[in-house]
Amino acid sequence: MQAMDSFKNKVVWITGASSGIGEALVQAFVKEGAILVLSSRNVVELNRVKTKLNLQEQSSLILPLDLANTANKDELTKIVISRFGRIDILINNGGISQRALTLDTSIETDRKIMEVNFFGTIALTKSVLPYMLKQKSGNIIVMSSIAGKFGFYLRSSYSASKHALHGFFESLRMEIYNDNVKVLIVCPGKIKTNISVNALTGDGRKHNRMDQNTDQGISAEECAKQILNGIRSNKEELLIGGKELKAVWVKRFFPNLFSKMIRKQKAE
Repeated sequence: MQAMDSFKNKVVWITGASSGIGEALVQAFVKEGAILVLSSRNVVELNRVKTKLNLQEQSSLILPLDLANTANKDELTKIVISRFGRIDILINNGGISQRALTLDTSIETDRKIMEVNFFGTIALTKSVLPYMLKQKSGNIIVMSSIAGKFGFYLRSSYSASKHALHGFFESLRMEIYNDNVKVLIVCPGKIKTNISVNALTGDGRKHNRMDQNTDQGISAEECAKQILNGIRSNKEELLIGGKELKAVWVKRFFPNLFSKMIRKQKAE
């Protein structure tokens, strides 16, 4: 498969576009001359991003989307197709994290995390996929995490949702490979965003606190830059972060050593 040389005039649909990595991706694609579709639940913040980046009406669309309730996914997809004629890149960036012990997390919170991170993501992907298959081209980007590679304190359901994404999208990648539709799974480590602030506690309330580890992470802008490079290079999986990424390598080749190391890590 030929690598993508330019994002100019490509139609890029980004979920979770109102903040963090999503907002940084919007900014990066704007600089490349892409056509942007911005989705999240927070319309006020989406419009802030639009104003901040001076997005033009002819080359952008604000499309509110709640990943916890994707019953209208096909209608939203049809709006994008009607407006721009195609969808070249779908970036499944929207999601929610967790900060609670397994026993302190209600089953309702477990289900909400899975609904947003997994079912919402695959529902939107299944809605967009037929159009990519028809046009014989497309890129599907999935935001996982290094927590999709191994479990961690206070992240049981979050980690489970990310593990599930790997199984689903690795299978999908094989099924659509010959149709020139590519799948990239992105696994960020510590990225400086509000992911911990917006994370759910056991009873479903916001954590409302910035983790020290998150606060020390690389910038969302650097993360976005690496994602665009990963798409250009036809990467199938991309790890982004600092020294914490070494844990993925240790887990793979030295699982017993990994278990000893990870138990010594700070939970937040």
